[in-house]
Amino acid sequence: MRDFGEIIALAAERKGGLPALENALAGTPALSPSAVAAIPDDRILAEMTRRIFNAGFSSKVIETKWPAFEAAFKGFDPHSCAFMSDEHFDALMQDRGIVRNGAKIRAVQINAKLVLDLASTHGSSARFFAEWPDSDYAGLLNVLKQRGSYLSGDAGMRFLRSIGKPAFITTKDVVAALVRENVITRTPNGKRDFAAIQAACNTWSSQSGRNLTEISRILAMSLGA
Repeated sequence: MRDFGEIIALAAERKGGLPALENALAGTPALSPSAVAAIPDDRILAEMTRRIFNAGFSSKVIETKWPAFEAAFKGFDPHSCAFMSDEHFDALMQDRGIVRNGAKIRAVQINAKLVLDLASTHGSSARFFAEWPDSDYAGLLNVLKQRGSYLSGDAGMRFLRSIGKPAFITTKDVVAALVRENVITRTPNGKRDFAAIQAACNTWSSQSGRNLTEISRILAMSLGA
């Protein structure tokens, strides 16, 4: 595993120079903990839901339907979604404006209960995510997997990045770069692989001062033309 400065130089060469690399990174900035903590609970639930329904669909399809999702789930008010009546569920299953997937609709209800639980113990669900240490991001992914619904793997990682939490995402290019750096030998599959990725990212963060989102994107951009 090489020093992250070398990986940055490789990515900069691929992108046409360090200014071009920095400009590319500016497109998906991580937020400060205080900014993440300020996100309302309904927006946390909305982003969880967006990532769940994006899986298996074009993001453009979900984006087009999103106003209907907001209306159908009552603005993603956690209380309304957590205590969804059978009548409301049945109505959602008939709503052509949204994706009528019963398991994913139930996932919204389960995740709303998680949001309420986190808010009751931390003041808000966003504060819980904001205060979780980036050095144990893999542990946070496990929390989403164990306590949420449809929030394991890619959906959980993309949800965290969408709310501004520093987050690596194990895309094809990121995995290829991690294999190149001898961090892992395959697509990550289980706690051991994610612990190895976390350890590497922690080392690279110490070397470069970069957050997990930047590290992830630089790894991806260090491949190809």
